[in-house]
Amino acid sequence: MPGPPVNVVLLSTYELGRQPFGLASPAAWIRARGASVTCADLSRSPLPQAAVREADLVALYLPMHTATRLAAPVIERVRRLNPQAHLCGYGLYAPMNEEFLRGIGVQTILGGEFEQSLADLAGSLENGRLPAPSHTSLERLHFIVPDRSGLPSARRYATLLAGGVRKVVGYTEASRGCKHLCRHCPVVPVYNGVFRVVQKDVVLEDIRRQVAEGVEHITFGDPDFFNGVGHAMAIVEALHAEHPSLTYDATIKIEHLLQQRRHLGRLAATGCLFVTSAVESIDDAVLNRLEKGHTRADFVEAVDVTRRTGLTLAPTFIPFTPWITWENYRELLRLLADLDLMENVAPIQLAIRLLIPAGSRLLELEEVRGIAGPFEPAALSYPWKHRDPALDRLCAAIQDSIKREERGETSRPEIFRKIWNLANAGLPLPENYALMPRAAIPYLNEPWYC
Repeated sequence: MPGPPVNVVLLSTYELGRQPFGLASPAAWIRARGASVTCADLSRSPLPQAAVREADLVALYLPMHTATRLAAPVIERVRRLNPQAHLCGYGLYAPMNEEFLRGIGVQTILGGEFEQSLADLAGSLENGRLPAPSHTSLERLHFIVPDRSGLPSARRYATLLAGGVRKVVGYTEASRGCKHLCRHCPVVPVYNGVFRVVQKDVVLEDIRRQVAEGVEHITFGDPDFFNGVGHAMAIVEALHAEHPSLTYDATIKIEHLLQQRRHLGRLAATGCLFVTSAVESIDDAVLNRLEKGHTRADFVEAVDVTRRTGLTLAPTFIPFTPWITWENYRELLRLLADLDLMENVAPIQLAIRLLIPAGSRLLELEEVRGIAGPFEPAALSYPWKHRDPALDRLCAAIQDSIKREERGETSRPEIFRKIWNLANAGLPLPENYALMPRAAIPYLNEPWYC
């Protein structure tokens, strides 16, 4: 006979200033089984100690590197509050860091499409069965509309700034995984070229409910919105028909922006304000090492194509790699200025350092294995140093400068000027580069992306 319904606590430590889909979606699945679920986003609220003390299962959502590092002290607190609770880590970074997580007390590791697995875990505990210690599922699920009850209002998360206006931002996912095998991407070790869709009716109902709560703009968090371009376009066409004033943004590869350029006009017409694209580098040799599937020339073309179709491109970068040189970095700054992208690029994107996490395909490269030190559990990565220590110091100096300037709400072009000065030994930015901020460039006020 099954026991009484279990008490479940789902925790998120950080998800880029978004209301966590990774809590709301499994909460719906687990509640459908009759279990009691408490959701807590620790980036916005304290650990719910009373719920943790009563919990049979505490599961931490680990979608990214930062979230996983922040989870370690939370797990320690949970174990002190309730030594009997079953601990689970789930999400993209859980299977990648299984050894580390087990070492700090996590008993079950779930990856890939985790909703059914989490609901099954709750069922196993309810029935007194010992659950499987780890499971990564790439099954095609029929999703349930996420249940966001108990989460902080979307008004407490990152907002959209556009044309001098702030908009309340919601978040959803229309797909997971990715068809591509970019060597540095954390999606690859788990999905290995597979992607899975969230059914159109589920996505639209999730957005419908968020709009009813005051959301004015939606971020689609798919690793690549155009992995299934037909699925994506059907969603945004239906979305615009139902909510014509709602705007949105999505992430799309440079490769897909060029291959699917015939769809870009419809993105703009249906309310897409900007497209994030992981450019990573403007050095073709580095792009080849990363297996990005595009070149510097493709990036330049994508800037032109998106502008002509009325879309804002928001490029992201990993400028500090083992292969960067001073001239490479200065050339990146020059190109962004030449393309008039100083306002489009979040300043932190000019200070990102290559991360080599557990399971990374970067370790396939002999030259990376040659510079990588032993895995550091505290950092959840393999450390490396540049052969020119001055470039490591430049990266640290730019990061420190950005942190100071963003606290003071300095404009992106002014921060760009300071980065230019650091990289060019005080040589001033050429006068022909305009530094007047353009309020028409939309962006979310959550600068971190890792």
